[in-house]
Amino acid sequence: QVQFVESGGGLVQPGGSLRLSCAASGSTPDYYAIGWFRQAPGKEREGVSCISSSGTNTFYRDSVKGRFTISRDNAKATVSLRMNSLQPEDTAVYYCALVRMGRLCLPLNADSWGQGTQVIVSS
Repeated sequence: QVQFVESGGGLVQPGGSLRLSCAASGSTPDYYAIGWFRQAPGKEREGVSCISSSGTNTFYRDSVKGRFTISRDNAKATVSLRMNSLQPEDTAVYYCALVRMGRLCLPLNADSWGQGTQVIVSS
């Protein structure tokens, strides 16, 4: 089984940037997608961005397009999420997870969740 550990969260002012990292350990599939998800207080968990096993195909929800960038380094078994122009609406606990092959970037298609890292965007 694969385990994920998220890091890089914290407090940032509106308009600021953060870079989240997701480190994988244990037994990892040869081909898989990794997704970043988030859950704001009182809200449903939602997909933020996903990246294919090759790293060439990426997906973003509309609200983060042009602001967030996902990348992966398979040699280091890490997936990163660069978040620019952060807004208060981005405040949430961010999780990374394994996304089932060929499935959409939705929480229902994800498993092996990490513990999450808190992102707070506030003045």
